[in-house]
Amino acid sequence: MRAVVARGAGDLVVTELPAPEVAADRLLVRIVYGGICGSDLHYAKDGRNGAYEIREPLVLGHEVVGVVESVGADAVTPQKVGDRVAIHPATPPPPPGGVEGAGVNTQPGGTYLGSASTWPHTQGGFTELLEVLPDQLRALPDELPLRRAALAEPLSVALHGVRRLGSVVEGAKVLVSGAGPIGSLAVAALKRAGAAHVTAADLQRAPLEVARRVGADAVVQLGVDPEPEPGSFDVVVEAAGVVPSLVSALERVRVGGTVLQLGMLPAGPLSVPIAGLIAREITLLGSQRFDIELDDAVRMLAEHPELDAVVSDEFTLDEVTEAFARAADSSRSCKVLLRIGDAE
Repeated sequence: MRAVVARGAGDLVVTELPAPEVAADRLLVRIVYGGICGSDLHYAKDGRNGAYEIREPLVLGHEVVGVVESVGADAVTPQKVGDRVAIHPATPPPPPGGVEGAGVNTQPGGTYLGSASTWPHTQGGFTELLEVLPDQLRALPDELPLRRAALAEPLSVALHGVRRLGSVVEGAKVLVSGAGPIGSLAVAALKRAGAAHVTAADLQRAPLEVARRVGADAVVQLGVDPEPEPGSFDVVVEAAGVVPSLVSALERVRVGGTVLQLGMLPAGPLSVPIAGLIAREITLLGSQRFDIELDDAVRMLAEHPELDAVVSDEFTLDEVTEAFARAADSSRSCKVLLRIGDAE
C-alpha cells in the first residue's frame, strides 16, 4: 500500500509499505481523504513540529476519513464493512458520545496519529489502509459527503476551543485573528454558540472570503483595511499561531475580556507583553487539540453544507509535492485535501 512519509527536513515521499493485517480487536479503514494540517507542513519542511523531531520515517496525517475495509473477529463495534467513517486520531480515544471531562487531549501517555511526540513515532493516516480501534470511529450520516467530512478533525479543534470559552461567547462581540482553516471553522463554531458579531482578520484576502462564507459578520485585511480599535472585543480568538497575532489579541480585547489561544505558537520562550493582561484583568485560555467534540463536528458538518467553502483544493497522492506547496501558501488555499483512495 502507498503512504505519505516524511523522512526528515525537506524529505517527503510517497512510498510503498506493507499492508496491515487487522488485529482481532480492531478494524481496517480504507482512507479516502486526508486534510493537510500545519503540523504536517512542519514535519515535511523542517523535520520537526515544535519540540518533536522526526527520528524515524513518519507517515503523516491525522485528519482522515474513509470506508471500513475489514473488521477483526473480536472487535466490538456497530460498524461493518462498507460503512463510511471519520476517525478520532487520539489513543486512547473517548467512546462515541463520551462524557465531557475525560480529557484524552491532555492525558499523559496518549498518542496521536502522525506524531513524532512518541517513540516509536505514532504513524499517521495518509495511507491507503489504516488499522484503528473501534472507539476511534464515528459513523457518517448519509447526507454528509466524505469530502466535507474530512473537516471533522479541524472542526473538532475549533469546537473544543469554543467550548473552553464557555458562556462568555453568547451575545459576545468576537474577533478571530487568523482566517485559515481553523480560524474559519472557529467563526462557524462561534456563530453556532451564540456570538452576536464575529469579525475575522487576516493578512490575506482569500481566507477572509472563506470566513465570510461560513458566517463572519465582518472581515479585516490587515495592512489594507482600517484595523479594529484597541479594547473593542469581548473575546479574541488567536488562530494564526504567531506571536504578533497574540500581542494584537491582548490589545484588542476589552477590560475583563477573554483571549483564546487556539493557534499553535512556537516552542520556547516568547516575547509577549503580559503586564496589560494583569492590569486589565484579561483571561487567557489555552486549547489543546480536542476531546469528545468529534461527534458534534460530524453532526454540524451534516447540517451546514456551506462549510464546503473551507475546502479549497484536492490533490491525488501522485501530486503530493504540489499539495503540500499549495497548503503552505495561505494566499491561494484554505484546507487542502489529499485524495488517497476511492469511496466505492
